[in-house]
Amino acid sequence: MPSIKTTQEFHEVFDIDSNLNRLVKNIELLNYINPLNISAEKKKFFSAKYNYEPEFKYPKIKFNGYKLHRLFFSQRLERIEDEDIRQLYEDIIYEYSGLIECIETIGKGKKFYYNSLKSFGTPTERDIENAKFILRFDDVDEADLEPIHDVLYARDYFENYSKRYDFRYNLKISNNISAAAMVLNNTQTLVLRKNHKYSNNQLKVLANHEIGVHLVTTFNGLSQPLKVFSNGFPNNVETQEGLAVYSEYMSGSLTMYRLRELAFRVIAVDSLSKGYGFSDTFNLLNGQYKLERHKAFSITQRVHRGGGFTKDFLYLTGLRNVYQYAKQNKDLGKLIMGKVCMSYLPTIDKLIDLGLAIPPKYYTDAYETNSNTNSKLDFILDGLK
Repeated sequence: MPSIKTTQEFHEVFDIDSNLNRLVKNIELLNYINPLNISAEKKKFFSAKYNYEPEFKYPKIKFNGYKLHRLFFSQRLERIEDEDIRQLYEDIIYEYSGLIECIETIGKGKKFYYNSLKSFGTPTERDIENAKFILRFDDVDEADLEPIHDVLYARDYFENYSKRYDFRYNLKISNNISAAAMVLNNTQTLVLRKNHKYSNNQLKVLANHEIGVHLVTTFNGLSQPLKVFSNGFPNNVETQEGLAVYSEYMSGSLTMYRLRELAFRVIAVDSLSKGYGFSDTFNLLNGQYKLERHKAFSITQRVHRGGGFTKDFLYLTGLRNVYQYAKQNKDLGKLIMGKVCMSYLPTIDKLIDLGLAIPPKYYTDAYETNSNTNSKLDFILDGLK
């Protein structure tokens, strides 16, 4: 039997949840981790024949980290009687505290790397074996991979795709992002990279990934009674990115090229733990693995930004976990209720039973039917450890 019995204790949960919601508004890591001078540093790197350590510049921080830490840890969690729910909020406070430390140390070398390790971890031997397993397979003869569309075409494509979902979000074009597109959860914004050229396949990938999952979970989170579903459970990145790549697979847009890209990210993140500098990681991808130089730079820059950003290995581990979860016919709906993490499913079930969480308002349409026709992908995903 659940131990929340009184309206008063529901009040305590909502009170703490609301306090934390006010505090997290400024700590969107993606607002701070993207360098402001990628293009200029890329030119310098190529001009120096790959023998140059880029010096990236980052946005200024808009909060006082010390004050935020103090306010987070002043929350009186002992007022929440239910052990599981109290533990969730304790974990959340430590998670947000870790993100503050990440943001405060961006561009400060090893300090940032160690904070990144604390927040996101690093690949295990099993993760590295999975990546190398994928890289044994080639990616030849895949259609629709030629980058031919500019950002205005991409904007129209995404706006048209979004009509299948009944939510309104902001769409922004920027020079200062590392990815071709990304979602800013706090402002419900899809950001597109201005100078990027998009292939037909990448448009489909990004539509399913960014809109079909990241924006779906953003708006599902906003519809929940508790703000924690919107602001994010601890360690939610692995589950959320896994869900996003799984939607690529289910929509038939996941290619070997894309799967190999995720494997290269694992290899690149692993190089950080070996003490590789920017040039070393680039030369590993471009020289040893023969990855095309622009792609090798992009992956290297994503991983080395800030001083060593380990998040990128989680896409592949997340995909493996979500794929195995779905193969067991488990409910994907629970994982898209907001920015949740698979390891908290028992707590989510309790919140649903108590009326503190509701089923998802929006459902990722790619999950309705498996449109993948590539048997090689099935073989590889079934073979991941």
